[in-house]
Amino acid sequence: MENLHELCGQYADLCRETTTLPYELYDEYQVKKGLRDKNGDGVRAGLTNISRIESFDYSNGERTPCDGRLYYRGINVQDLVQGFLSEDRFGFEETAYLLLFGRLPDVDQLDEFTQMLAGARTLPRNFTRDVLMKGPSRDIMISLSKSVLMLASYDRKTDDISIENVLLQCLRLISVFPMISVYGYHAYNHYIRGKSMYIHRPLPELSTAENFLRMLRPDKKYTPLEAKILDLALVLHMEHGGGNNSTFTTHVVSSSGTDTYSTIAAALGSLKGPKHGGANIRVVQMMKDLKSHVHDTRDEEEVAAYLLKLLNREAFDKKGLIYGMGHAVYTKSDPRCQIFKKYVGRLSEEKGRRKDYELYTMVERLAPQVIAQNRRIYKGVSANVDFYSGLIYSMLDIPEELFTPMFAIARIVGWSAHRLEELINVDKIIRPAYISVGEPVAYQVLSERKES
Repeated sequence: MENLHELCGQYADLCRETTTLPYELYDEYQVKKGLRDKNGDGVRAGLTNISRIESFDYSNGERTPCDGRLYYRGINVQDLVQGFLSEDRFGFEETAYLLLFGRLPDVDQLDEFTQMLAGARTLPRNFTRDVLMKGPSRDIMISLSKSVLMLASYDRKTDDISIENVLLQCLRLISVFPMISVYGYHAYNHYIRGKSMYIHRPLPELSTAENFLRMLRPDKKYTPLEAKILDLALVLHMEHGGGNNSTFTTHVVSSSGTDTYSTIAAALGSLKGPKHGGANIRVVQMMKDLKSHVHDTRDEEEVAAYLLKLLNREAFDKKGLIYGMGHAVYTKSDPRCQIFKKYVGRLSEEKGRRKDYELYTMVERLAPQVIAQNRRIYKGVSANVDFYSGLIYSMLDIPEELFTPMFAIARIVGWSAHRLEELINVDKIIRPAYISVGEPVAYQVLSERKES
């Protein structure tokens, strides 16, 4: 039908008319929108020992906002990061081992695990040509999801959900996520944008971060600082509790007994959403808009005025948001952001972008003040991990199309750990209750119906 688009526009109005629920019903039935109460706390939906988030201190029945703390398997992420950086090592592989197996590896275990990942870092014969090049997508997250589902067709034991087989499947996906993300981007860059295409093979002796930069760049070159900061970014994005949307999706889909590939594809679909994995892109775009509309980016009053326009829906995308500010869980600070800040400055010096770094730090300082003065807020507002991660990726010359896939390359480890946790501990399908608020309606035969 030639006018299908127009008709769908008309029927969309019907959908809204018949589907919109009165807001007061949520209070009447004590249903928490978004599975969160009015303070933003999530409904308890399960147990996990993979990671823990702390944003309040508790004493004598009172809770007080505190600087955020994030733990991987009981280890404070700040201590974990300080550990491998102080020894001038990459942390992705060590942290992946920790999340999957619950303890830090010794030297021999880390070496063996690293070799396991390197051995699994290969795609099926002609996969790059037949899957990635023949059907390039403008959205690399779509390309990534498609590739994950296609990998299932090459696995003779796709539906085997024994822990041994699921672990094998997860290790393979962890290993190839950087490859299919980068190759998917190069296919898009060539076939859709008309640019040159490069397909560089990963090297077994390189870390995950080093291989990513090697595969992405035409000359395969990178500096030690670039690789170390990218590795740090992957570690900080690797896991964040069981309650974030994509990890909860992993638990829900795993509970149905389905295969690993379908589960991870579902998690990717969740992460793709701009409310979850796409926030760092919006930060970079917002900052570009700021620089194009603020005459002097060193003038705090002028920058603050722009931030106020953002809140008043007068600037950028007119959504009323200062992207990268605030978090669903953290109150005073996001520990991942605090760690990032220590290294963003060093990278900005190497890349000649000190001015950008100074602008970001100014916005980080001013935005909470502007928000506090103009919005009623129930908790503190501070910069979250997305605020600086987009700047880091841009300084690493990673294209915006890969920002959300970068998140996925890290978070596949957390998803894998949570999938194993669900399969090991719970044998019931997750099925929350929904209250039906519709009234009974008598059926009418077709000839008696009249258009309303």
